[in-house]
Amino acid sequence: MAYSHTRRIVYLGLATGLALGLHIFEAMIPMPTEVMLPGVKLGLANIITLYVIMNFGTKDGIVVSILRTLLGSLMSGTFMTPTFYFSFSGGLLSAIVMGLLYKYGSKHFSMMGISLVGALTHNLAQLGVAALVIEQSLIVAYLPVMLFAALPTGAFVGVVTGRVNRYFSFDEA
Repeated sequence: MAYSHTRRIVYLGLATGLALGLHIFEAMIPMPTEVMLPGVKLGLANIITLYVIMNFGTKDGIVVSILRTLLGSLMSGTFMTPTFYFSFSGGLLSAIVMGLLYKYGSKHFSMMGISLVGALTHNLAQLGVAALVIEQSLIVAYLPVMLFAALPTGAFVGVVTGRVNRYFSFDEA
């Protein structure tokens, strides 16, 4: 889709704001699993990242993901804390992988498949950074839990993104 420069900036600004809003909203949702499974989140903001990748490209999806994690951490007071590094690394790497899969593998991967790989990548990046931050490789023992949790959340994000993309599009008017 060809957009004017100004229109593109407005759309991407709105997408960033929506991703940030979902990020903050999700942080306020009481998760009963958080006690038993720390770090497990729905990943609602990834709906916007994946939508932007599909409609504007990988680079713009990465920018939205970066801005969302930076602004979200500034607003929640977690900037430059381990939580920020976990979120930033997961968001960045998953946006890159989802963008590459969408561009080069969309004939072989459904939207749910792309989202699932993104969720798995997000969790792998988080655990990798956690192992570096806490200087403890035993954190990798948590990998099966995180990967198992990525399945329903990644599937949910993929289904919602596919539906949003089907029913909501920007027109040139």
